[in-house]
Amino acid sequence: MERYETRKNAWLCAALIYFICFGFRFFEYFFIRTDCTFFGEAFIHKTLGIIILFVTAKLFSYKPTEIGFSQKSAVKNILRGFLIGFCCFAFSYAIEIRILKDTFRFNYLGFFVTSYSVNGNLGNQTELIFFIICILGNIINVIMEEGIFRGLLQKLFERRYSFFASAVFASILFGLWHCIAPARSFFDGLSNKNQLIINLAILIGSSTLVGLKYAMLYKITGSIYAGMTEHFVNNTLINILHVVSYSGIDQLQTIRISIAQTVSFIIVLILYLRKVNLNE
Repeated sequence: MERYETRKNAWLCAALIYFICFGFRFFEYFFIRTDCTFFGEAFIHKTLGIIILFVTAKLFSYKPTEIGFSQKSAVKNILRGFLIGFCCFAFSYAIEIRILKDTFRFNYLGFFVTSYSVNGNLGNQTELIFFIICILGNIINVIMEEGIFRGLLQKLFERRYSFFASAVFASILFGLWHCIAPARSFFDGLSNKNQLIINLAILIGSSTLVGLKYAMLYKITGSIYAGMTEHFVNNTLINILHVVSYSGIDQLQTIRISIAQTVSFIIVLILYLRKVNLNE
């Protein structure tokens, strides 16, 4: 496919890729429901998404480096992502534990596997196989989502728009990508209309901002590896490291995630603005 056509029909190409991936996601969440099985992870549509990513990139004549899979400073960028993720979550876990200690509710930090749900984490597994599945599932997840949204869709939009406009468009699509879980909870009768609206607003809004953060990391580092590893740290810690209080598990998880994402967003924004100023 000619680069001219990609530039001329950026939105059409992006929408087609997005809705194919979203169709697979919808089918798995509503019909196969792999995340409710032994695996605890909806990995089928993400595996298909990786295939779509590289097949489509080849059709558009994009090399892996052009969609963010640059080997230059790859290890350094991976370490950057881990550093941002771990430091910000260490800070947010510390605040959560401090709050619980002040109210005499903190018990201990639990190390076990759960599946994230808008209605609360599901499961409580300690066997090694579940940790392996969790890690592999999160690797598949970040390759697919970062590759599609920060790599391919970002590249397509940049054929016609500026980097920042392209990042906003791709991030909005990334936010809408996360509407599927609260929608399923509503149709399954696990939430009412008001809860649906609140969950949609929170997930779409927060995911859009997170997507913008990963796009800025891509711009700063020249690859998607930093954002990919920060994304991996975020998801994996939510799945395996839990704050157990005398009144429940992960009761302040939303606050913990919000703190970590806010701090990391501010850090990345400062780094991005610094890079922009240096390039002017």
